[in-house]
Amino acid sequence: MPGTVLLLAAAPLGRGRLVDAAAVLPVLGAVAPSVLAGTDTAHVVELADPLDPQGVLTRLRAAAAASGPLTVYVTGQLLLDRRQRLPHLALARTTPATARYTALPWHWLKDELRLRPAGTTQLLLDLHADAETWADLAERPLDSGRTAVVHGRIAPPPGWRRIAEPTYMRAVAALLRGGHRPPVAELHRRALDRIGAELPANLVLTAPDDEGDPHAALSAAVRAGRHADADRLAARHQDAAVRRNGPASEDALHWAEVRADLAMFAGDPVRSCRAWLGVAGFRLASGHAPDAPAVESAVDRAHHQWGRIEDADRARELGHKLAELRTRVPGRREGALDDVRERLEQLQDD
Repeated sequence: MPGTVLLLAAAPLGRGRLVDAAAVLPVLGAVAPSVLAGTDTAHVVELADPLDPQGVLTRLRAAAAASGPLTVYVTGQLLLDRRQRLPHLALARTTPATARYTALPWHWLKDELRLRPAGTTQLLLDLHADAETWADLAERPLDSGRTAVVHGRIAPPPGWRRIAEPTYMRAVAALLRGGHRPPVAELHRRALDRIGAELPANLVLTAPDDEGDPHAALSAAVRAGRHADADRLAARHQDAAVRRNGPASEDALHWAEVRADLAMFAGDPVRSCRAWLGVAGFRLASGHAPDAPAVESAVDRAHHQWGRIEDADRARELGHKLAELRTRVPGRREGALDDVRERLEQLQDD
């Protein structure tokens, strides 16, 4: 089965740059796509010092939707946004003060990968962190989701006015240029051997494969077009989570989010929008802040699905609920509430 590869190298262009992330792309780009992916054939998407987090999200979303194996190589630097102190991947225009709007929230990556079958997604990461983020990671490890297999390293700040080299990813690229990709755990170990002198100060990232994860069965059903079967399976897990911990528990809300995504894959934007609105409502009612990532993500996804609803009556019904939520959860994109109101006015005129 063909594979997909996403090469993402990102760091600020100004004085805040800690690592020369894009320097590794020519080395990785010289590796055959099939070797990068570990498959017979592969499609490669390369993003070098991108400017816009929404543009990165679009490419990430397309890569995550691919049915075959996915390998994501990420080189760059992490920082915390000042409002919520959540890890972001800095992009070309990112500064500490603008991270919330100009950097890629790490949880976006986790969200896009969550429905992929266990064992089909590999993340190879070579990341540097500023001092504040480095200290935070000691208490809150970087979360890349339940289904991705993660290998790599996170390095501390390189020192005053120094720009670090992505030595781990360079080592990975050098190994791959031999024309063969070993099992990713072995590739990781051999890359670490090459940069061994640096390792005492690094956080080494390894994650085992989420074997037997029910998400794999869901993904298989979706790929086979068995959308009703997938929703029934997710509904059973959601019901079990509700019985165990209540409807507002993280486990129950996770399965509600999965069902919202399944409705999207089934081409049912009405059901998907309604489900995302419900998730956002539960989170707000249980005390989540309006700018909490999970709340913003739910409202943004509801908004996206609402824009795909063709039935005017359903669009009006859900649009009023969305507008009410948007007054509390404006999100990161300017004009989101105005967009809802303008479309509602058009629907009233139809």
